[in-house]
Amino acid sequence: MTTYQIASLIVLGLAAGALSGFVGVGGGIIIVPALVYILEMNQMQAQGVSLAVLLMPVGFLGVWNYYQAGNVQFSIALMIALGFVFGSYFGSKIALQLPEYKIKFIFALVIIIVAIDMLWKSGHKWWNESL
Repeated sequence: MTTYQIASLIVLGLAAGALSGFVGVGGGIIIVPALVYILEMNQMQAQGVSLAVLLMPVGFLGVWNYYQAGNVQFSIALMIALGFVFGSYFGSKIALQLPEYKIKFIFALVIIIVAIDMLWKSGHKWWNESL
């Protein structure tokens, strides 16, 4: 691996971590597209790396800050994590049987739908707020 690639991965991790700490996202929205377009991985490789990042306690310090502010409900997080374990297993089994272009399409569609929904529900408050 080149020095440029190593530096790119570290910057990618910093960006994903910062975005994760800021708005609670990072893996799918930042890491997967960056690995596909910057490091030229295929979609499945990028998704595999993104999931591998989740195996480590990468968000510990961010979680700690939210916990100290009283914003972490561990019982809910535990239930989601339990579902995530099994969901990621079955989701990956299905994804690995589909052509890459279909996975990319579904991935992009999910991001677009979520973005439109969030913009629609919060945008009017943003634009009407006085600076």
